[in-house]
Amino acid sequence: MAQDKEPIVFGGSIPLSGVFAFAGVHLHAGLTDYTSWINSQGGINGHPVKYVMEDTGYEVDRSVAAFKKITGSNTVPVYYGDSTGFMKTIASELNSRGTTLMSGASFATALTDNEQYPYQFIPGPNYSQMFGIILEYIASQGEGGEKPTVAFVYSDTEFGKDPIENGKEKAAELGIDVVEEIVTKPGSVDVSAEVLKLRRVRPDYVVFHGYVLSPINEFMVQMRQMGLDTQFMGTFWSSDKLIINKMGEDADGYMGVMPYNYYDSQESGPMLDALRAQAEKSDPEAGYRPTGYMQGWFNAMVWTEVVKRTLDAGKELNAKNMAESLSSIKDWDTGGIIGVPVTAKNMSFPVGRIWRVNAKEGRYEPVSDWIQLD
Repeated sequence: MAQDKEPIVFGGSIPLSGVFAFAGVHLHAGLTDYTSWINSQGGINGHPVKYVMEDTGYEVDRSVAAFKKITGSNTVPVYYGDSTGFMKTIASELNSRGTTLMSGASFATALTDNEQYPYQFIPGPNYSQMFGIILEYIASQGEGGEKPTVAFVYSDTEFGKDPIENGKEKAAELGIDVVEEIVTKPGSVDVSAEVLKLRRVRPDYVVFHGYVLSPINEFMVQMRQMGLDTQFMGTFWSSDKLIINKMGEDADGYMGVMPYNYYDSQESGPMLDALRAQAEKSDPEAGYRPTGYMQGWFNAMVWTEVVKRTLDAGKELNAKNMAESLSSIKDWDTGGIIGVPVTAKNMSFPVGRIWRVNAKEGRYEPVSDWIQLD
């Protein structure tokens, strides 16, 4: 479609290589496909969208260099950050510039501290809110006035520790006993001693955080071999098909909190249908699109909504005005990407749903309604 106005630039530090490349390529695909789609719809108020990115290798220094390079040669109202480390590192510069609103791969609770990070937001619930949604679900599974018990298993990293204290407070608020806390190194490690601790307390649920796959699989297999009927749950980055692909039938019953509908879910809606059509058009052979793709697409959707609201109000596209536009989002229909209208609260979207692995079908299926936190 004809667009003769100045382009609006979506900037991005994207990890196409390095340890996070397995997700980065899909984030990049989601951002790329959304850009193509929105331009096919006339852009944003007649402005074409231009997506400019640099590969960072998931290294903070390279992400900072990419940010400076891209913003040095373009006017960039919105930008994708590839990690919590980068988003924290760039915060002071972002605040002093006042030109750019940032979101990205991180769901870190700290980034929703409006005083310290006024120009950053989370395209979904932050990690503490994910724990809140999980615990609300667990509390609803009690019978006869008894609440299930839970254990937290998390990695010894900033990522892993992020929601734990808030999670314990939320559990106490809901009357759920946290009967064990276990901290491990990330990745594949020997968890036999930790499994014995869990056998002693026999939690009804174990909630994992701070991992992608291992050692979730090791815990699940060993605990089931001991005859425990514990149910297993995880947060966003450990709730994609990877766990099904790697574990096969052993993944059956694993549950994750997800702020978006899965690409292969039976849900529909005009935007979700448009996403699937654009994905099919851009790469007909790719098949299923991982949750990183959904996150990249939704990220760009929010940027578009924020830019449009700011332009419609006749305001300059600066960070302050766009942050105010973000805060004005209330009961927003995402066209099926999220199954209920969503409202921005404290620079995040605290909504999600619990999905359960059906290993035979090779996909996640919803086991709860959409849960929105106050």
